Amino acid sequence: MDALYTAVATATHGREGRAITSDGKFDLPLSMPVELGGNGEGTNPEQLFAAGYAACFGSALALVGRQAKVDVSDAAVTAEVGIGQQGEGFALKVTLRIELPDTVDEATGRKLVETAHQVCPYSNATRGNIPVDLVIE
Repeated sequence: MDALYTAVATATHGREGRAITSDGKFDLPLSMPVELGGNGEGTNPEQLFAAGYAACFGSALALVGRQAKVDVSDAAVTAEVGIGQQGEGFALKVTLRIELPDTVDEATGRKLVETAHQVCPYSNATRGNIPVDLVIE
């Protein structure tokens, strides 16, 4: 694959540090969530992954919608990224909640969502690595 774009970000001090992109547009404090023993004052990698996945999946859905000539411009994607212990380490799981416009029938919506899941780079990166549940609401 030839990259069309490469994002560059640096994190210092792990989950209790800071994340900054090379262009300076993104500069955030990081902290452990309260549920994992942190103070929860900054964002965390799971929130960042959830935001990226939701946005990317929304773009993939828009692409397949345009190709199918179905208007999904008012769709919303919510990504829930869970982290938990698995064996000696930790693992992630994702639920994508997709809200489609009322004008899209159930069968068409399901087909568009499943096609978007094949197109989305985040879905392709996670496939076979972590569970991803697709929920159409």
